[in-house]
Amino acid sequence: MKIKEVMTTEVETCSPDTPIHEIAKKMKELNVGVIPICEGDELKGLATDRDLVLNAVAENLPWDTPVSKVMTGDPVMGTIDMSAKEAANLMADVQIRRLPIVEQGRLIGIVSLGDLAVEKNLTNHAGEALEKISEPSKPEK
Repeated sequence: MKIKEVMTTEVETCSPDTPIHEIAKKMKELNVGVIPICEGDELKGLATDRDLVLNAVAENLPWDTPVSKVMTGDPVMGTIDMSAKEAANLMADVQIRRLPIVEQGRLIGIVSLGDLAVEKNLTNHAGEALEKISEPSKPEK
């Protein structure tokens, strides 16, 4: 199965200068944990709920701070040519739950572990990816 058959294509995005409080509001409204950050159609990064907590709230940054200051830059990306299995394997290898899909640098969709898990023939791949992603971290000494 090709990734384009399971990915979400109607993806809300924000620009790098969007204030972090607007990103958080959008995440709440859409009930999502990630917002792709784009200039035009070009993917520049991802703002995750984790980015907001660890890089903004924990650092006590002002709510009008541009998301570009806290986002994950240079995110791992998938391509429209990959299979859903390849996407699941990539997500497992780099331990991510969401994979933006690009074509010639342009964001065209996003796939989540949830997207993969609801497809009957992909359930095992999604489960394996989640298992690898959810490996407990070791405390630093």
